[in-house]
Amino acid sequence: MNAQPPPRGRHVVKAGRGFATAGLVSRLFARGFGPVIDRIDAGLAHGSILATLPDGSRRMLGGRGAGPVAEIHLHDWRSLLRLASSGSVGWYRAWELGEWSSPDPVPIFDLFTRNRATLGNAGRAKGLSRLVNSVQHALRGNSRRGSRRNIEFHYDLGNDFYAAWLDPTMSYSSALFSAADSDETLEQAQHRKIAAIADRLAAQPGDHVLEIGCGWGSLAHHLAAERQLRVTGLTLSEQQAEWALRANTGLPVEIRIADYRDETGVYDAIASVEMVEAVGQQYWPDFLDALHRCLKPGGRAALQYIRIADDIFQAYSQSADFIQTYIFPGGLLLSESRFRALAEERGFAWTDQQDMGDSYARTLKLWRENLDMAVEQGRMPPGFDERFLRLWRYYLMYCEGGFRGGGINVAQVTLIK
Repeated sequence: MNAQPPPRGRHVVKAGRGFATAGLVSRLFARGFGPVIDRIDAGLAHGSILATLPDGSRRMLGGRGAGPVAEIHLHDWRSLLRLASSGSVGWYRAWELGEWSSPDPVPIFDLFTRNRATLGNAGRAKGLSRLVNSVQHALRGNSRRGSRRNIEFHYDLGNDFYAAWLDPTMSYSSALFSAADSDETLEQAQHRKIAAIADRLAAQPGDHVLEIGCGWGSLAHHLAAERQLRVTGLTLSEQQAEWALRANTGLPVEIRIADYRDETGVYDAIASVEMVEAVGQQYWPDFLDALHRCLKPGGRAALQYIRIADDIFQAYSQSADFIQTYIFPGGLLLSESRFRALAEERGFAWTDQQDMGDSYARTLKLWRENLDMAVEQGRMPPGFDERFLRLWRYYLMYCEGGFRGGGINVAQVTLIK
């Protein structure tokens, strides 16, 4: 008899326990859906939503300005109350319970971020739900112990899981697509991103580079093999470190499981790709102090980072959204203005910023297609059930919509000490 594979990813789908999803409130006040729909209608300055309501009636929301056209089927009035009281956490819970569906949820997420100014807090947790979620999120802070726990939660799902849908470089960050080549593959665009980060370092053969958050090692190996640099990579994920070390075929690359706050070496250059989102606002000064401490005078730090629009950062940072609840505990997207001010206070020159949000939207779409193909072809490693895979697909669609709507963006920048 064949033994059943052990379940995997259960901690992710259960991560919302303790967070408020408005289940009780929605049951008590489900009939008060009208004002919620009216508010969404009034707040859609760009694009529109064709909604089929639980009673079978249809209503067009928005339609006053150019933008995506989304389609949604509301199967239960409680979905709107979850959205109104618990924001994106409740909205995901409603989707998981089948209270709403859509042939393509990406435009819905696009519209909510595209119309963030006019919608206000229509999609954010409020009242008791906001308080409960804020407290739960605060308990996942990024102390040294908390950071290790948060990284393990996400990245130690297993190298075989990520390898099933990432490209061969195992790059879990935005690629950089060429605007002139619509047929460019994800792998080609990831190599373009890696080369762009490497170019920013302006390092010479033999120089020593520190990579904070080295992932599965693709950038570190490029710097060593193609640029003849010595590289020290830091990660908190044992799974990533194992992969990166196994892939290191005699190159001058050292991979260490270590916290950036404990690094004391001095380097010619530093790279960090989409790691600072795992730091948290409380520790931004510590991160920048580490860059300053570990970088030689005149040295360069190349960062790739995800930011959220400053006009919604305050509201975003005071609660916990779907991503922070289920996907990246302890995570926080940057407020670029606040982070840049801290960098400049430490004497860094903020130079050569390049925004690339369109590339991230395209990257996320291709990841989702890769995930679907892996499931269809039976290449997904055993142990991940349908509920987990649906959650992961929702996460990729949620993020893609955010980049398409402009509420979040990704950029590369060079900091010069």
